[in-house]
Amino acid sequence: MGRTNRYCGLGYDCSFKLLLIGDSAVGKSSLLLSFVSDDFNHEFHQDLTPTIGVDFKIKFMSCGGKRLKLTIWDTAGQERFGTLTSSYYRGAHGIILVYDVTRRETYTSVSKTWMKELERYCTNPDCVKLLVGNKVDRDSERVVTTEEGMALAKEHGCLFVECSAKTQANVKNCFKELIVKILEKPSLLEKGSTPVKNQILKQKEVFEAQHSVNCCL
Repeated sequence: MGRTNRYCGLGYDCSFKLLLIGDSAVGKSSLLLSFVSDDFNHEFHQDLTPTIGVDFKIKFMSCGGKRLKLTIWDTAGQERFGTLTSSYYRGAHGIILVYDVTRRETYTSVSKTWMKELERYCTNPDCVKLLVGNKVDRDSERVVTTEEGMALAKEHGCLFVECSAKTQANVKNCFKELIVKILEKPSLLEKGSTPVKNQILKQKEVFEAQHSVNCCL
């Protein structure tokens, strides 16, 4: 995975929108920061005030021979105010549903709340879903088994990964599995490439217009 400064301007082939959803305090923000930050420090971030509103981070990476721009939306804090609005789901290529393996209520909320939200608001029928069991570093406190996580993922047609945002164990693999699956879907690949192509065409039109004016001077 490359650093951001390697992909300035239009130095990428596809742009994908990802969305993180799940109950409060399951580790969505830590999971995101662990993925996008090269120097992530969980001891520092765990003391921060929970996000109010919706935040997003941008990550550039290479996968499947393509240079990708990922805009990852973090909904931390929103779950305390009830359901998310449809605008957060609109245009998402991938959705990550997170639960805490040490809190069973966050696991049951996936079916009771978040899958219903997703089915109601997600506008992309081919959107790839990934179920993530976070905080596996606290194995002695675990109340949700790996087998239960796998069963829930199968029930809802999701990919499944367990990880630890605190230790960063399996975090990169979590996002990589999602991206690989997105790239395997022609419709999502086309949607992710279209904005980039449109931007290139606009820049080409501007260049040609300027070139035409200069030629006439």
